[in-house]
Amino acid sequence: MKNPQAKRILLIQAHPRSDSFCAALGQAYAQAASAAGHEVEQVHVAALHFSPNLPAGYESLPPLEPDLQRLQQQIRAADHLVWVYPVWWGSVPALLKGLLDRLLTPGFAFRYTAAQTWPKRLLKGRSARLLVSLDTPGWYFRWLQGAPAHRMMKDAVLEFCGVAPVRISEFSPVIKSTPAQRERWLARAAELGRLGR
Repeated sequence: MKNPQAKRILLIQAHPRSDSFCAALGQAYAQAASAAGHEVEQVHVAALHFSPNLPAGYESLPPLEPDLQRLQQQIRAADHLVWVYPVWWGSVPALLKGLLDRLLTPGFAFRYTAAQTWPKRLLKGRSARLLVSLDTPGWYFRWLQGAPAHRMMKDAVLEFCGVAPVRISEFSPVIKSTPAQRERWLARAAELGRLGR
């Protein structure tokens, strides 16, 4: 029986290693979402062919590689975006940052007009879930470091482009976790996938 609440979900796996705990979180989410009737596509950032650099900044954008053109189409078609990545040095991995620089281009993700201070947000109508692993304890990352990676992805990137709501699920500290703790985290990711959230 078709799930009337089914969503088109795009899961973007941004840990460079396929055997990482992030990869396991993404698989748990995707498998449960598919089993619940959601339409799920997965993209592995490390498998995409693109230059992460903007040699002339946004003044002169290089042409999008075919993989980035395809990813923009997948984002347009999605109802819900799931980003899976670790926090390294308080931020996202370098390849994910390069992907954001190249992918979220003017005219696709946002558009400035001469008459307005704030840009038009072109990715409205989509929600997002961030599945984020850290080795830092969550309380330390949030209260003492100010959660810079969370603020960047939620506020400065996704909500800036119109994606809302953006919800964050944090799994930490991974480096000190037990097998039982990891199983609980994987079950939590699977439940989010089942619900399409």
